[in-house]
Amino acid sequence: MTTKEKMNPNKTARIAGVLYLIIFGLGILAQLFVRQRLIVPGDAATTVNNILASESLFRLTLVSDLIRSTCFILLPLVLYKLLKPVNKTIALLFVVFALVQVAISMFNMLNHLAALLLLSGAGYLTAFEADQLHAQVMFFLDLHNNGAFIPQFLSLWLLLVGYLVFKSGFLPRILGILLVIGSLGLFIDSVTFFLFPNFDVTISLFTFFGEIIFALWLLIKGVNVEEWEKRALESA
Repeated sequence: MTTKEKMNPNKTARIAGVLYLIIFGLGILAQLFVRQRLIVPGDAATTVNNILASESLFRLTLVSDLIRSTCFILLPLVLYKLLKPVNKTIALLFVVFALVQVAISMFNMLNHLAALLLLSGAGYLTAFEADQLHAQVMFFLDLHNNGAFIPQFLSLWLLLVGYLVFKSGFLPRILGILLVIGSLGLFIDSVTFFLFPNFDVTISLFTFFGEIIFALWLLIKGVNVEEWEKRALESA
């Protein structure tokens, strides 16, 4: 059985591209179009009123995050199949980093759920005054937002993907460079947040486009099949 019969690299590339775009789309939907509209920093009462007025929408963001995380579990596994002919050890390493990142992100979703539970009207919550409940809701929402910087620290998985893409020969080197830049932007943002929490600059806003370009390339162009098969035979 030939390498081509075992695996169609372009099909694998396009699956990765689709997963990538789903992850980006759901992230933008949840963060920019829902959370930023409902959560008012420093104003617990207004935030609580916004959530109660759009509770279904706020719950939808949690479901969106769960779907996004599920896709994020699949993405590194698909990329592993595509990139392991370049260097299997490094490919395994980026899978480990990525899956740990997902696990932390899903654990962080408990803070989102905690905010909803505090607004559920359960009998045991009558022990708290309204202002106390509102303050606790804001605390868990802030914890959810700040907690996102912890898995972001593990964005070094993307640096390893960028390295493999750069060395692959079946994908343009510029894509690897853009992925490395994107990884460093996320990593620097994470470190800066923990060291200088009042430093209000987000570098990843200017570096994330490399992942989008990579996703679109995988979806539309795929890989150089001849070069991929050559690398696969060399690594067999």
